[in-house]
Amino acid sequence: MSSEGLDNINDDKDLYEHFSFKVDPGQEPLRIDKFLLHRIENATRTRIQYALEEGNVLVNGKPSKSSYKVRPADEISVVFPYPKREIELIPENIPLNIVYEDEDLMVVNKPAGLVVHPGVGNFTGTLMNALFYHVGNLPKSTRASKDPFQELRPGLIHRIDKNTSGLLVIAKNDRAMTKLAKEFHEKKVMRKYIALAWGDFKEDSGTITGHVGRDQRDRKKMTVYPDGTQGRNAVTHYKVLERFRYVTLLECQLETGRTHQIRVHLKYLKHPIFNDEVYGGNKMLRGLETAKYTKFVENCFKILPRQALHAMSLGFTHPATGKEMYFESEIPDDMKKAIEKWRAYTTNTQG
Repeated sequence: MSSEGLDNINDDKDLYEHFSFKVDPGQEPLRIDKFLLHRIENATRTRIQYALEEGNVLVNGKPSKSSYKVRPADEISVVFPYPKREIELIPENIPLNIVYEDEDLMVVNKPAGLVVHPGVGNFTGTLMNALFYHVGNLPKSTRASKDPFQELRPGLIHRIDKNTSGLLVIAKNDRAMTKLAKEFHEKKVMRKYIALAWGDFKEDSGTITGHVGRDQRDRKKMTVYPDGTQGRNAVTHYKVLERFRYVTLLECQLETGRTHQIRVHLKYLKHPIFNDEVYGGNKMLRGLETAKYTKFVENCFKILPRQALHAMSLGFTHPATGKEMYFESEIPDDMKKAIEKWRAYTTNTQG
């Protein structure tokens, strides 16, 4: 067996174990999970199953299901996406914008650029490191998971992407963790986002549905499977707030909470979020083919060097008091300036 690499994720080989090999000509049909258990030294069923579920086991270049039976001459590549060494969550004195705090929970306004929890390539400098410094011990997740990084997300019930700003609620004890997790699971938590998306929407409001799952061609991205054959059910409601001819300001409300949900749903509608590098919003997709307009869009990208998405509103029932809690955060300056620039451009070029 060789230890040749699959795709070098995050360009950090030390954080992964890579295996690739060709199945022997005399191999009898055998489920791939059992095959790998015998072929990879010190592998466990949990690690193999997690790698399969995350699409990190490829057979002849395509992600494999655990039920697949290996055949002679199959070419198999495996990545176990976590470090061999033990990881410890280290408290770090990182400033936090605390919107609300009591003995049960904390609501923070996360700035763009701050990773929420440790993971491959980000073991320090995260929101979790900051919370451990400011709060101390936090409750562990009650959700069963094969994810090896689950232990590094204490108190965390939901999350937002690194380059998305906005509100998050953190549980500070087991009771709050259990009750808030139940609220999220039952879709009783209200989450609204502000997004600036490319294009002029035909309708003033609408609902986007479509299962969201890992993109099989690019495992770092998500995609929509409208037929529901893959991924998990996802529902996003949107409402137009303001139109700027070539881009539209939206309010998006989550009914479900899948990875990259709003970003991938808007991409599916052919209205990717402005300057969303992952989903194609970092290119000039609408407007005039003039030097002046091109320069204007480029300046907007410089003002807002990230996806134009902000988790603005958060509402839930307090796990201890039963009181309805509601929080709003202002649109951050970078996004606000880009919106104002589009508003001024639209006003000055009317007619």
